[in-house]
Amino acid sequence: MNREEIKKLLDDVKENKISIDSAVEILKDLPFKDLGFAKIDNHREIRNGYPEIIYCAGKTKDQVVKIASEMLKRGNNILGTRANRETYEAVKAICPEAEYHDRASIITIRKKEIQLTDTYIAVVTAGTSDIPVAEEAAITAEMLGNRVKRVFDVGVAGIHRLFANLDIITGAKVVITVAGMEGALASVVGGLVDKPVIAVPTSIGYGANFGGLSALLSMLNSCASGTAVVNIDNGFGAGYLASMINKL
Repeated sequence: MNREEIKKLLDDVKENKISIDSAVEILKDLPFKDLGFAKIDNHREIRNGYPEIIYCAGKTKDQVVKIASEMLKRGNNILGTRANRETYEAVKAICPEAEYHDRASIITIRKKEIQLTDTYIAVVTAGTSDIPVAEEAAITAEMLGNRVKRVFDVGVAGIHRLFANLDIITGAKVVITVAGMEGALASVVGGLVDKPVIAVPTSIGYGANFGGLSALLSMLNSCASGTAVVNIDNGFGAGYLASMINKL
């Protein structure tokens, strides 16, 4: 439940539209619902403004289905990250509205209308191979109520492509840069814009890339001010943080 829903429930009790016992029944699973293998944080939206997200990797499809089923009882929008198609098919069996985003490996279910911000987040990738992580960031931000503009494949190997899209990038309230290899894109963008830049290193690259470690270290050592860095391949974390900044 979010703050507005709790306020409405309390108003309904005050105006005798609902009994106290019925209200208690609605609130009984706050702050969390214990499923044995998982404890669903029903209080998170009240505290943080966003409901709990399902991280699907490492969970069985049955566990994901049970968590999603419980969340659906409360009418929540659902975001399931790092999900495979088998898990998606299992979720879709209990909720036909479920959608699967192949490139991002994300399951989404929209039960509540999402009001998008006037300002937008720009998600920028160095290469085409970085798009899956970028899509995880973009879809996360969209599900959290943000407009998103995508600018893909504008890395430093052809920097004129970046300059051709600067109007989109500079018009954003927050910029997410997604890059593997040496991760140079974050520094270049950080030196061109007056907005916060969230850098996402990806595991894309040859041997000395060390699974994204070279990009991570490059981004952490960037001399461009106003650039922050999330973990390797953590598109979700970047999208979530960008949403919080965009809504300030």
